[in-house]
Order: sequence, then C-alpha cells, then structure tokens
Amino acid sequence: MMVLGMTGYGRGRQVLNGRDISIEMKSVNSRYFEYSSRMPRVFMYVDDKIKKSINTVISRGKVEVSLQVNNITAQDVVIKANVELAKGYMDAINSIAGQLGVENDATVNSILRFNDIFTTTSADMDEEQVWHDISIVLQQAVENFVGMRTDEGVKLKEDMLQRLNMIERSVVIVEKSSVERVAKHTERLYQKLKTLLEDTNIDDSRILSESAIFADKTAIDEETVRLNSHIAQFSEILNASEPVGRKLDFLTQELNREINTIGSKCQDTDILRVVVDVKSEIEKIREQVQNIE
Repeated sequence: MMVLGMTGYGRGRQVLNGRDISIEMKSVNSRYFEYSSRMPRVFMYVDDKIKKSINTVISRGKVEVSLQVNNITAQDVVIKANVELAKGYMDAINSIAGQLGVENDATVNSILRFNDIFTTTSADMDEEQVWHDISIVLQQAVENFVGMRTDEGVKLKEDMLQRLNMIERSVVIVEKSSVERVAKHTERLYQKLKTLLEDTNIDDSRILSESAIFADKTAIDEETVRLNSHIAQFSEILNASEPVGRKLDFLTQELNREINTIGSKCQDTDILRVVVDVKSEIEKIREQVQNIE
C-alpha cells in the first residue's frame, strides 16, 4: 500500500438488471473517517453496507457518497385496477342516462378519469440482487477514487522526501557550526582575560573549565541525534503498507520540538538562520501530512 492523499473523487456507472446505477464519491481532509450520503429512500437499506465497504479501504477523510438508480426495464411499482369500483361508476352513469332520457355515450376513457379506480404499490424487490448490483458499481467508484488519492500521495511523498533531505543537510551544518562556536567562545574568553590581566600569566585550566561549562550548556548533540533518528523513521514510514498519517503527524511534532530546542540553546546568528529555514520546511511538511491518510 502506498501513501494515500485524502482528497479524491471517483465515479462508477453501469446498467445492471434493468437499472441504470450511478455512484459518485469524493473526500476532503479529516482527522478521522467521516461518512455522509445522498440516495433515494427506497435504497436506504444499502447505506450502512456502502459505508462499511468504503471504510475497509479508507481510514481517514470526510467522504461524501451519492447514489442514483434509474429504472430502465426493472419494475419497481405494480398498478392494479379496481374493476368492481369501475363497474359501479358505469352502473351509475347508465342510471343517470336512463333517468334523464339521454344516450349513454360513456367509454372506457370516460371511466379512466376516475383516479381512485387504480392503486399503485411497490413491487417486490430482490434486495440482495439490487445490493449485489450496487456493490459492483461501488467497487468501480472506489477504484477510481483510490487511484486519484494514490496519485496525490505519490506527489506528497516525493516532495516530503526532498524536504527531509534538506533538513538532514541542515543538521550537518548545525553540528559543524556548534563545534566551531565552542572554539570561538574559547578564543574570545582567552582574549578577554588577556586584556583584563594585561598580558600576565593566564590560567589555561580556568579557560578550559569555562569553555567546558559553556559547551555543556549549549550542547545540541542529543537534539541532532534525535532529529536524524526522526528523519530516518519518517522516511521508513513513508514506505509502510498501512495508513501512515497519524504516525507522520506525531513525528512532525517531534521534529519541531527538537529544532525549537536547538534554537533556544544556540544563540548564534548563523545557526539561528538555519533553524528558521528548517522550521519553515517542517511547517510545510506538517501541512502535507494533514493531506495524508
């Protein structure tokens, strides 16, 4: 299973057993699986079945489904005539004609004007057969829908991997700058003491001790190690055979946490500039993760 986006559209349509069946489905982002539908009341009995079928292949996203069924040759209603009532109408017309002494010119068409002669009832429908036909069309719509989400997922994955590579390169720069920063701090401290003591003997052990304290307070080794670990996990999860959106969302938060800690520890212009760039990339990744199932 590849990375799937959460935005998609799919349509299926077939004529089966005298019915023109059409299903459209579309989705937008959502943290959970949400389902809504529109369909004729007579087919509402398949609504829960459609929902469960979709949920087997889609775990996140707000999904809207539209089902339309048009009869071509299938008979969904039965029309019956009340012959006794029609005979009653005819007898009454004959009676009126006789009493008035006029010719009775009533015809069948005349009788048809009385709507209550006919009754319309729903025909017995083979619900299992209808569901079988609908499920075939549903499968077609789902395949098209998943295909579109797959295409989106491929693009998102490629872009996120590029951004992760940029972050990985930035971590290397930060690590190198951090080491150089300690050396620069030691040199500044040495020069400052040299000026204050007017070229008298300087206690090298004191310089080394102060530098060690500075290095310990501003050390970012743990943060960079975790950043590299999160990046590796992120790349690995992108190749997982299951929905990955929630896991990636968590890792994105961890990436942001580590880079923020680095920024607070290293009050160095060059490093802070890199930190800002990395945070920008992480934010873009976070937005993309919101579009992944």
